Amino acid sequence: MALPPSLPADHRRDQLVAAIKDNLVLLFGLVAFAWALEIVDVLLFGLLDNFGIKPRTLPGIWGIFASPFLHAGFGHLISNTIPFLILGGVVLMGGRKVFVSASLFIILIGGGALWTLGPGNTVHVGASLLIFGYLGFLIARGLFEKSVFWVVVGVAILIFYGGMLQGILPSDPYVSWRGHLFGFIAGILAARVMFTKEKDSPAIT
Repeated sequence: MALPPSLPADHRRDQLVAAIKDNLVLLFGLVAFAWALEIVDVLLFGLLDNFGIKPRTLPGIWGIFASPFLHAGFGHLISNTIPFLILGGVVLMGGRKVFVSASLFIILIGGGALWTLGPGNTVHVGASLLIFGYLGFLIARGLFEKSVFWVVVGVAILIFYGGMLQGILPSDPYVSWRGHLFGFIAGILAARVMFTKEKDSPAIT
C-alpha cells in the first residue's frame, strides 16, 4: 500500500504559523480579559475585588477561580502582565494542553491552599499566584521529564527570573507572599504530576 506523500513545506509552515497565532490569541486573550475586568472594576469603584480569595469563607471559594483575573488597580495589573506573558508564553511552548492543564492545576491547588491556610479577614487578588506557579513549573519540568531542552529552559528562567523567589518570603504586609509560595509549590507539583514517568513494575517469576 502506498503511503501518502508528506505535506509540502509551505503547508507545514502554514500550520506552524496558524498554531503560533492560536497560542498568541489564547495568551493575549487571557490578558485582555484581565484588563477588561480591571476597567469594569474601576467603573464599579473596586467592587469586583471582593470576589477574590477570602480564606475559609464559603463565598471566598469562588475567588480561587476569579482571583487570577482581578487586580488591585492598574499598577498591580501592569506589574503582572509582562511576567505572565513571558512565563506563560514559555509554558505554552510545550503545547496548549500542557498550558491549560498546568494553569488549572496551579489555580486549583495553589488557590485552594491559599483559601485553606491564608490569614483570615483578607482578600487575595492578582495573577501572581499563577505567575509564580509558572516559575516553579518551568524550573522543575526538565528535572521530572528528564529533558535536556527543558532543563536548559529551566536554568535560563532561573537566571532571568530567579530574583522573583524573594516574593515567596514574608515582606510587605499588603503583598500576598503566601499566594506566591503556594503558587510556586503548585507549579512544581504540576510538573511532577504531569511529567514523572512511571517506573516499570518488576516481573514476577
